Amino acid sequence: MRRSMKIATTSVALVGLFALAGCTTDPTVAPPDSSAEATDDGGANEWFDQALFDTQMAQREVVPEGPEDEPYLQYIDAEMIDTSQYASTGAKKACFANASISNPWRQTGWITMNQQLEVLQEQGVISEMETRDAQDSDDTQIADIDYFIAEGGCDVFIISPNSTAAMTPAVERACETGKPVIVFDRGVETDCPVTFIHPIGGFAWGIDTAQFLIDNLEEGDKVVGLRILPGVDVLEQRWAAAEYMFEEAGIDAVDYFTGADPAEIKSIISDELAKGDVAGIWMDAGDGAVAAIEAFEDAGVDYPVMTGEDEMSFLRKWKETGLTGLAPVYSNFQWRTPLLAAQKIFAGEEVPKEWVLPQVPIEAGELDQWLEANEGMPDGHYAKFGGENLPGYPEVWQQRQIP
Repeated sequence: MRRSMKIATTSVALVGLFALAGCTTDPTVAPPDSSAEATDDGGANEWFDQALFDTQMAQREVVPEGPEDEPYLQYIDAEMIDTSQYASTGAKKACFANASISNPWRQTGWITMNQQLEVLQEQGVISEMETRDAQDSDDTQIADIDYFIAEGGCDVFIISPNSTAAMTPAVERACETGKPVIVFDRGVETDCPVTFIHPIGGFAWGIDTAQFLIDNLEEGDKVVGLRILPGVDVLEQRWAAAEYMFEEAGIDAVDYFTGADPAEIKSIISDELAKGDVAGIWMDAGDGAVAAIEAFEDAGVDYPVMTGEDEMSFLRKWKETGLTGLAPVYSNFQWRTPLLAAQKIFAGEEVPKEWVLPQVPIEAGELDQWLEANEGMPDGHYAKFGGENLPGYPEVWQQRQIP
């Protein structure tokens, strides 16, 4: 019999503005000495936040406002703010301080962002976007933001923070210029940006994935959690939510940091299978999902119930194997939204102060639809990238030439 745990979703008070950002910490925390060692938090997970858990649980059920066929312009539970003070005519220069393009998710988003930029340039909204890539370094990104400020030619600052606390003073300095500041993906510990853009969040991911595994497993079944690295807010929150729900449902869960290394993942799964049955696999990102599945194939045992991500490599392996799976989503189309927000701000239109985008997993019944829609895309592509109506589709994404 499948066991299902339901958590009450009665009305909850939303936490204060930017509470998600305020709960983050430095994502550059060094991993443990051995990535193959299971974590042991000795009880309560320090990243678990009941208020955020409840908020994101509720937001998963909210029908977003905004254009039905443009999810990158939709928003959930928004407090709309007046931007008339920034209204002006003429093409504007955008200055983008990017944390990095060091993984497939960020590369997919960066390609989409550049195609959106092309549209806005043709429309005379944006003249150019000067971009500086911090290559996952706090110090570099702080210097990048300060360079933009000193340069004095930016009409709007767009920032995807490398980390939260370290980047907050630099973001505040950008705000002090009087030019609009747009933050997306990861947050900062200040409400000075005009808007903070992000999908629902890590707790929503953890809730979706844990509930799926619980619904398809028995009490006492073992789940192996495969995590990329410690210290990144949205990743830590994903596991904090899942761990909480597994414990409540009586699921035996153990987690490992893998660095998304396929060889490490296979080794971990092989070791766990040698100890006994593994009924489920939980992942905080799609990187390495195929390696995890191959470990079961190598061992000659039944496939697990599994959650991966909307990365094409996982979706294709899911289809090939017929395993019981779910593809959670951390909406990659959010990379379009900052530039579209800038367009609205310079038009003096209202925008959400905290722009919460929808975040909807791909379920088994939708798998064929998303595979067909992304036929010909490389394995590192993300199915819900949201760029189908942009110039260059599909060739630009198929060629995957990083600008």
